[in-house]
Amino acid sequence: MAKELVLYAHPGQRFSRANVAMTKAASDIEGITFVDLYAEYPRHDINVEKEQARLVAHDVILFQFPVFWYSSPSLLKEWQDLALQYGFAYGHDGKALEGKTLMLAVTAGGPEDAYRKGGYQQHALRDFLVPFQQTAGLCGMKFAPPFALYGALGAKEDQEIASHASAYATLLAAIRDDAFDLLEDDSAVVQASTLSTRMKG
Repeated sequence: MAKELVLYAHPGQRFSRANVAMTKAASDIEGITFVDLYAEYPRHDINVEKEQARLVAHDVILFQFPVFWYSSPSLLKEWQDLALQYGFAYGHDGKALEGKTLMLAVTAGGPEDAYRKGGYQQHALRDFLVPFQQTAGLCGMKFAPPFALYGALGAKEDQEIASHASAYATLLAAIRDDAFDLLEDDSAVVQASTLSTRMKG
């Protein structure tokens, strides 16, 4: 079984529907470590030693967040700045994360067709997530295809959001049980509707 760490970052949870539903689904999965970064560090006073110990203790690290201004919420960026230190995560003797896997579970407000050349956002969603892929590479980690929900702002609570949250729970359990294909793919984005295509067996 893979040891799985989910780091969740959302500064405006009372306005969220999709991420709150995903969080509730994730909390029901046994055998994973789920951390709400904004609940744990409301003043952004990150305990670097604690976070590094968490990283060392897990095989798969998953960042869950809404895409804000084409990146992550600020606390997750600060967490990266502090926890992924030179000499720990990269650089001379920085081998602590080598061989582990980084994955993202993101929600995007706009519809899928906005994330393409000629669309409103002009780029694929994966293009905006390249910094995370580069970070994984620098740290000697694999970067698994992100799990994404498009159109989160207009998604229907009892249909798209419920289906996505259920698929998220399935994904987390499958990663834990080594039943999900975490192989790197520079173009793929996994959605609830395509989740089964990456299941092993």
